Amino acid sequence: MTSLDQLRPGQKACVQGIAGDDALVQRLLEMGIFEGEEVEVIGFAPFGDPMEIRLGDYRLSLRRHEAARVSVRNLP
Repeated sequence: MTSLDQLRPGQKACVQGIAGDDALVQRLLEMGIFEGEEVEVIGFAPFGDPMEIRLGDYRLSLRRHEAARVSVRNLP
């Protein structure tokens, strides 16, 4: 399994879980990042941080260290 921060623009994946049980995990859940959700990487800022993902019908920006906590399974 890989983490969300390792995906490249255009890649789609299914969320498998979020590591930890702190305030960051709660924040990611509040933003709609749940197990089983499909995400697509839209792109990265010029220096690689933050990254933009599509989640459902909206876009979300995450820092790479936040995205590293989200484990995903690549989709075709």
